[in-house]
Amino acid sequence: MNNRRGPVLLKAENLDKSYFMDKKIELKVLKSINLEIFSGEILAIVGHSGAGKSTLLHMLGALDRPTQGRVWMEKTDLFSMDDAQLADFRNRYMGFVFQFHHLLAEFSALENVAIPGLMQGRSEKSVFGRAEQLLEEVGLSARLHHRPGELSGGEQQRVAFARALINDPRVILADEPSGNLDLANSNALHDLMWRLVKEKKRTFVVVTHNQELARQTDRIIELRDGCINRES
Repeated sequence: MNNRRGPVLLKAENLDKSYFMDKKIELKVLKSINLEIFSGEILAIVGHSGAGKSTLLHMLGALDRPTQGRVWMEKTDLFSMDDAQLADFRNRYMGFVFQFHHLLAEFSALENVAIPGLMQGRSEKSVFGRAEQLLEEVGLSARLHHRPGELSGGEQQRVAFARALINDPRVILADEPSGNLDLANSNALHDLMWRLVKEKKRTFVVVTHNQELARQTDRIIELRDGCINRES
């Protein structure tokens, strides 16, 4: 556990998120969330199903806009940007890992990892070189040219984690990254994530039901009914 806090990297201010059913019934998913995430820390967001964990992660990662409130990355107000600017910002500064890997089936592991880098207009040589290095770091140097359908679930998630690192993001956000894996593959993925996040000194925010995984983080935020219930 890291008890030395760096500067604030991400900050949520009075964050609300509502959905409307039949355009009349308001369903409040997040309610006045105020949260600071510190540079270099590993933070877990926990809570029962429906507590708003994934919604909060999506707001912090600017994947969805709040009904009210702001999210800052240092001095940048994320939701002051239009959709195109926001997409570019996410690709440059954020990495994402989800329960379901979202790899593109028609591309190899190497190509899947390289795609976010190529979207930045970087040279193919540098991007593919970096992608190959990352796949080696996650133990998949022998699987570079295999497509997702030729990889196990654990291997697919390793590819997804390598892809999240390709642009050297400031923060990595993970939503139940091992939720679709068996115990052995879950533990292997967790060990890999901790090692790489700590080696690269990256901020890491993970939504999880896995209490053992949460206990390994620097800080735990528990959500209940769309509110922060406790911090430990």
